[in-house]
Amino acid sequence: MMRSERTRRRAVLVLQILGIAAVYYASAQLGLLRQVEVQGSVVTPLWPPSGIAVASLLYLGLRIWPGLTAGALLTIMSISGGLTLWGVAVAAGSTLAPLCSFLALRTVGFRMQLDRLRDGVALVFLGALGGMAISATTGTGVQVLSGGQSASQFWPVWAAWWAGDAMGVLMVTPLLLVLRKVRLPRTDDRWAEALALALVAVAATTVATRSSLSMIYLLFPVLVWAALRFQLAGSAPCALLMSVMAIIAGTDGVGPFAGHSVLEVMLNLCVLNGCVALTALLLAAIVTEHNNIRHETELACEELAALVEQLAPRPSPEGWSDGPRHRPD
Repeated sequence: MMRSERTRRRAVLVLQILGIAAVYYASAQLGLLRQVEVQGSVVTPLWPPSGIAVASLLYLGLRIWPGLTAGALLTIMSISGGLTLWGVAVAAGSTLAPLCSFLALRTVGFRMQLDRLRDGVALVFLGALGGMAISATTGTGVQVLSGGQSASQFWPVWAAWWAGDAMGVLMVTPLLLVLRKVRLPRTDDRWAEALALALVAVAATTVATRSSLSMIYLLFPVLVWAALRFQLAGSAPCALLMSVMAIIAGTDGVGPFAGHSVLEVMLNLCVLNGCVALTALLLAAIVTEHNNIRHETELACEELAALVEQLAPRPSPEGWSDGPRHRPD
């Protein structure tokens, strides 16, 4: 019995590793659909595999790291047409970055519910901005050492690589963490408001990213609406939608991105996606934390009221209280 249970666990682990490798590779192919060249290096404004890697580690733990490495190796082989020692080094950096992000988040007591402001701040600064600096440094350093680019090109390529990986964590990881709480909707849910939010989000994002009038600011009232009314379940999909549509517009060179160089477009996309992610994530965390505090306060008041009612003296059938009785004079 114990041997069969151990075999079953190993089989489940192998399937998880293979599944994560496949999802990593598939998401990388989606990210590469909008690749750009910065100083001769291929980068993406949004790299979904980094977000998938961090979310996978949060769900399943350190044991699934071979799946991340396998997915990174397959991705590098699809880009370069083969596998070299330098490619293995890049894959190692792509694995080490989410591992460090996961360990840093676990150290500070990160909760996957993202129901506290501190969890949102930790995901932004430790999971995304801090951890992804490792993959950017490794990947760019390998290109310099291998002669693929000069040392003077290091920082532009590093900044673009780092921004793409960090945006992957900020956009994709919260959405995957929300999925663990997905439930079948009830008939009394706010269907009309949710549908209105979706339609407004698509319309506002289309205008903001396609209009030549530079109306990017239209995105933020929609994000505030989504975060206030639906918390992370509303703000995370809206943020991802806005980021993807902005990237499409930026790489097509239309709307507010028309007439700009590749570096300028990448910079604008990084700033926009960063502001969108921060607004969606932190505001949703603040609202969720406030709602949880209010709910706990209401429960405490109900328990206190029940306790007071239980301890209060009750009148006897003769009209006397349950307390000590005194003979009248």
